[in-house]
Amino acid sequence: MAEKVKKEKAPAKPRAKAATPRKAAATVKKTTVAEANGKPTVVKTASPEAIASLAYRYWKERGGQNGQDWQDWLRAERELTSS
Repeated sequence: MAEKVKKEKAPAKPRAKAATPRKAAATVKKTTVAEANGKPTVVKTASPEAIASLAYRYWKERGGQNGQDWQDWLRAERELTSS
């Protein structure tokens, strides 16, 4: 019987630098919604990714303490959708 020869592994690729938190990109959408009085109103909505990255930044600024994740999320959402 013939013996199997194992192939050599390729050298490891160099690792990329650790990602740093960035400011939320321009991922805020403006949507026009009709109100009861018939006049159109513009409503801003932010993507969950943008909200999450800003909430993460707030968490890091607080020193990484747990227990205030909803407050961070709501603060980020409010900031991104405010005028």
